[in-house]
Amino acid sequence: MTTISLKDASVIVDTALATGRENSYDPLTVIILDAGGHIVAAKREDGSGILRYELANGKAYGALGFGLGSRDLAKRAQKVPGFMSAASDASGGRCVPAPGGVLIKNSNGQIIGAVGISGDTGDNDEICAMAGIEAAGLRGDGG
Repeated sequence: MTTISLKDASVIVDTALATGRENSYDPLTVIILDAGGHIVAAKREDGSGILRYELANGKAYGALGFGLGSRDLAKRAQKVPGFMSAASDASGGRCVPAPGGVLIKNSNGQIIGAVGISGDTGDNDEICAMAGIEAAGLRGDGG
C-alpha cells in the first residue's frame, strides 16, 4: 500500500496552519491520516477547542472510509441521514460528514492518506487543507 510520508504530512500540517493564520481564521486543528487510517501527524493551535481534534479526525477518517472528500459526504448526509448516522455509529463516531476532510492523492491518483481540519468554517478548513496538500506537491480531493 502506498501511503503518505511523515515529511509530506508535516508540510501539509504546517502549510495549512500558516494559511489559516494568513487569512485570520479561527484557531485550527489539523490531522493527517495514512491510507490505512493511522495518524501520521497532528497539530492543534493554541485556542482551538477541545473537540476539534476528534472532529478533524472524523472528517479525515470518513473521507478515507468512503473514498470521498467530506464535502461529498456532507451532501450524502443530507440525502440519506439515516445511513450516515449508521456509518458514524459503525465507525465509533469517527465519520464526520462536513467539509474539511480532504483525500490526499499521489501523482498517479492513488489515495495515500487524508487531511482533516476543524476550527473555522468547513469551507475555510478545506481551503487550508488544499493549500497544504498543494505545497507538498500532491493532489487533494475535498469532494
